[in-house]
Parts: sequence; structure tokens; C-alpha cells
Amino acid sequence: MSITVRFCGAARTVTGSSYLFQTASGRFLVDCGLFQGQKTLKELNYGAFPFRPADIDAVLLTHAHIDHSGLLPKLVRAGFEGPILATRGTIDLCSYMLPDAGSIQESEVAQLNRRNAARGRKEVQPIYTQADAIATLQSFRAVDYERWTDVIPGVRARYWNAGHLLGSASIELEITEAGSPRPLRVLLSGDVGPEAKLLQPDPEAPSDLDYVISEATYGDRLRAATTPALRRQHLAAEVRDAAAAGGALLIPAFAVERTQELIVDLVELMEHGEIPTAPIFLDSPLAIRATEVFRRHAASLDPTVDAERLLNSPHLKFTETPEESKAIMRLSGFHIIIAASGMCDAGRIRHHLKRWLWNERATVLLAGFQANGTLGRFLQNGTKAVRIQGEEIRVAARIRMIDEYSGHADGAGMASWVAARRPIARGLFLVHGEEDAIAGLAERVAERIVPAAKVYQPMLDDIYELAAPEPRVLDVDHRRRLAPEAVTHLDWHNEMSELVLDISDRVAAAADDRARGVIIRRLRRALEEKA
Repeated sequence: MSITVRFCGAARTVTGSSYLFQTASGRFLVDCGLFQGQKTLKELNYGAFPFRPADIDAVLLTHAHIDHSGLLPKLVRAGFEGPILATRGTIDLCSYMLPDAGSIQESEVAQLNRRNAARGRKEVQPIYTQADAIATLQSFRAVDYERWTDVIPGVRARYWNAGHLLGSASIELEITEAGSPRPLRVLLSGDVGPEAKLLQPDPEAPSDLDYVISEATYGDRLRAATTPALRRQHLAAEVRDAAAAGGALLIPAFAVERTQELIVDLVELMEHGEIPTAPIFLDSPLAIRATEVFRRHAASLDPTVDAERLLNSPHLKFTETPEESKAIMRLSGFHIIIAASGMCDAGRIRHHLKRWLWNERATVLLAGFQANGTLGRFLQNGTKAVRIQGEEIRVAARIRMIDEYSGHADGAGMASWVAARRPIARGLFLVHGEEDAIAGLAERVAERIVPAAKVYQPMLDDIYELAAPEPRVLDVDHRRRLAPEAVTHLDWHNEMSELVLDISDRVAAAADDRARGVIIRRLRRALEEKA
């Protein structure tokens, strides 16, 4: 009997999570996420799926984050007619997040098409529309934690709280093999939260498995031990420094969970007089809707946190309309703006960055993972200038990082999570991480937790046969959508942006107009040379 898994996303990258399982009785996906980061990866969102959507019998969704759910509307529009199985918390969040993603795509494509028309280029179409996303919501079916659910004949699933996000889950699969005395047992981690995460319980999952497919987002990193009190102290110090600088404090944050965590701590710090009282502008329609979902699910959150009261604080100002958002830009002095996206790649945060990045009084506080090729990663790495919506912006603002709000366990935490899943009889697959992170987690678990020969690091579109005693990778080179190096390295779009900024710097720094002319003529000659 053949049982295969194809790694259709989140292989040597942290986005586009999607895993295609095929058995004798059918096909199903775990996750169907949007690719984010560098343009080479994002272009996969516009291309065909590496399978026929009409052939997929079901989708099992680990959680609502767009890098796990964001291509579901495209899947449905392309012919998928089966159920999407998810927890109630995930369904409630997706009911806002997916239509919001469709709306963003429509608006961004409209802006791009206006630029394309001016340049004589062809129009492009959005990946899907808000209407497509709304139609997709009809396919969702609610499942409960820790209860078996039939997926297709011979396959059942059980969801475990992953402690990452409201409704997030690790998914346990049992696949019945003909002639085998026991089913094949597979666990997909989804995104695993750290211990003592604000608002969420510690992650749970079963043991005694054949395969584990584990995330490795922070596999090469160790965080200093922290507590809720230490986390708030760190945040308070950053806020006080930002207030002393006298400008805006910009916090790019994922609209769901990270935003609500930050609000809870900021309000509590203000109430106790540990940071200056200031308006907290929540400048994201999606984050506003998500906050309402968190209020409704307050009973399922950490009982030690009065989330419902803190999320209703008078310090919190909702700016839902574009006009309200633009009004914030007229403010000077210290104030706090929380806006999506968390990696600065889309949404209203980019407008605020254009307004403040050049100003040395401003502070940008990065509060989560910044994927390779994103604007947030360039800021984190200390770039001196960036391009936002075609404009060059010098970076004079203070760029700060706080890691205690991460929704992911660090390398030691993931190693402990994997160890608790033992025995793992046939193999551990490491996914949802960049190359260094996956290599780091592999080093932590190899031999000490799992035999090194049983640790696998799949590439995008790899297909593995799982029914054999040892997994076997099938020959798929002719089916790959991208060469492996295109996934793991910065693409020419990023290199071009850096080159343009470097040229601008060199020309501006030249001694006089004659020296600038020399630089420009040399560049022209280089362009005219034959390769």
C-alpha cells in the first residue's frame, strides 16, 4: 500500500504551509497557506497548485494565520469541494482574516495596475477576491480538541491544542494500512507555542508515533528564560525609551494574537504607572475584528489574565477607516501605533513607516519573526535605507526588537517538544524554518532524541513514501516549481533594491558633480558590456 506526503510549502522557508497526503482511498491537505517574503516565493501564489484542487477530498487546518490558511479561497475557486476541518476558534478568526486577505489583494492589485497602466504593462488579477474568501467560509466544519474525526475512508484525525494562537492545533493522523496490524500514526506540529505564553495554555500532543512533521521556525535560537513579569519589564523599558525620544512608537504586529498580547500588557503597564499614559492606536480593521473574537473567547484564554477588561481599555483607540488612519499621521509627539503586517510587507504599517522612518525621534519595535526578504528583516538587519511603494526612505528611526512575544517555541523548546513525542519509529521531518533554523534544530535532536538517520529536511515539492519501514524520497526534480536555491536565497528583486540604494548612496557621497558624472558613466559602460 502506498502512502505519500508532498511538501507543497513551508519547506526551507517559514511560509506557504501545505502538505498533501495521498492514500489508497483519497487525498487530503494539511494547511493551504500563502507564500510571503521575497517575490520569487510570492509568485507561487499566482501559479497553479502542484495538484488538481478538484482531486482533494478534505483540508485539515492547523490554525488561522495566513501563511497556513491564506490560499484556501484560491483552492475553492479552483475546484475544491470538500470540507475544511478546523477548531471553532480558527473558524471564527478565518471568518475575518480570509475576507480581509481578499480585500487587501484586490486593493494592492488595483494600485499595481494603475502603475502598470502608466508604464504600458499588462494588468494582473488578484489571487482571489473578498467574495471568493466569503464563499470559502461555507466549507468550514468545526472539530473539537482531543476527539477523533473521520477525514476520508481509512484516515482519522485528532486535534491537540498547540498553544500558539486562539484555536491553533497540532494534528494527529491515523492512516489504516491494508494488512498492517496497526495504523500508521503521523503528527503534524502546526506552529507550537512557547511555554508560559500570554493568553494561551502550554502545548499538548500525543506520543508513540511513526512520523512527526515538526516546525523549526526558531530551531537555531535560544531565548533567555522569561516570565510574564520580565516580559512586561522589557516592554516597559522599550516604551519609556520611545517616549523619551519624543516621537511615535510603531509596532508592526500580526493582527491576530500578537496584537492582543501587546495591548493587554501595554494597558496593564499604563494602569500601574510603569509607562507614560498615551493613546494606543489599533490601526487595522482585521486586528479590531480579531480583538472582538478574543473577547468572545475570553473564557478559553489564560484565566490569570482579565483579557476582556484589558481589551476594552479607554487607552485603546480603534482606527478602522482610511480617513481615521490618515488622521494619525498628523500627530506629533509620543503615541503608540500597532498596525499590520507583522513583517512590514503589507497593510497600514507601511504608511506609518513612510511617515516616521526618516525621523530620529521615532521608534520601530519589531515584536515577531521577520522572514527572509521582508521589509521587517531588512530593518532588523540594520539597513540604512529602504524602498516603500517605490519611494526611497532613509532609516533614522530607532529599530528595536523584543522577542518575548513570539508565538513559537525556541530551539530548546522544540527539542523538548519532539522528545516528548517519543518513540518516533520511522522519521522526523523538519519544516517551517529557514535553512539555518532547520539545521539548528536537527543538530539539537539528532542522536540525543532521534537517530540522525531518521531526521529529514525536505525541500519544496519533495514527495516521500511513508508506508515503507523507512521513508523514501521519490524522484520529483521534473515537478519542482522552484530550484532549491531559489527558495533558500534572496532573489534578484531584493538584490536590485539593495543595488539601487547603494548607487544612490555612492552618487550622493561623491565630492562634486564631476565625480558623480564619472560614477554614472562607469555604470552605463558596465550595462552596455556584453555578458
